[in-house]
Amino acid sequence: MARNCRTAHGDACLIDSRATWVIMRLLPAGRASAPLAGPGPATGQAAHRNPMKPSHPLASLIANNREWSEKRRTADPEFFTRLTRLQAPEYLWIGCADSRVPANEIVDLAPGELFVHRNVANVVVHTDLNCLSVLQYAVDVLKVKHVMVVGHYGCGGVAAALNNLKLGLINNWLRHVQDVSQKHATLLGKVRQGAPRVDRLCELNVIEQVVNVCQTTVMESAWERGQDITVHGWIYGLNNGLVRDLDIDVADPGIIESARDRAVNAVFAQDTMQA
Repeated sequence: MARNCRTAHGDACLIDSRATWVIMRLLPAGRASAPLAGPGPATGQAAHRNPMKPSHPLASLIANNREWSEKRRTADPEFFTRLTRLQAPEYLWIGCADSRVPANEIVDLAPGELFVHRNVANVVVHTDLNCLSVLQYAVDVLKVKHVMVVGHYGCGGVAAALNNLKLGLINNWLRHVQDVSQKHATLLGKVRQGAPRVDRLCELNVIEQVVNVCQTTVMESAWERGQDITVHGWIYGLNNGLVRDLDIDVADPGIIESARDRAVNAVFAQDTMQA
């Protein structure tokens, strides 16, 4: 059941009581009473309004977009029509913002098949309303069945946290990764410095963020009502394009601690085997 309303600033909005989400549309001055726009033309003829000047620094990206859209429609004329009808992904990917880690491509899923949240060092913080809102929408509204926390080897954020680099504001965010490092300081201290130690911390960070996801009120509520959903921990290799399962899969709040301990032991067992 949807109804029109106005915000405190007079902006038009639409409230959908089924999902309790407020979808805002900011309108130009003098048009506050204009109706909300629909999804737009199905064919993309509006894309040619106000064409970008060739000298614009982003002109090449717009050109790439036109070419990509044309290729998609040529290969599959119904592709964009299907996208406008439904979003029903089974997976939520919580990954790093690193531009070398394209979520959909890594697992070869089309748009609409993977819900994605990304930030520096794939961190899940219980006060981060951005991440928590994505998680809640994915779990409560989209009804995803799997949440994957996906880190990657050679993560610059993790390396900065480990080496205590002074980068400015972001150091406050990376403090959460440093907490992981300090928690496992004894075991990390036994790993050779440099890339090997950074990689171990990348793995540990994924494991601890999986635990953080499991301990959110969103997941606790989902499990309490019997929702079928599992949280996983993966790590991606930039050097070979392969995902590695870190052997932490939580579908029940009662196994969070044991799952974490098993995964942490497995991380350091590999160093023992290589020694």
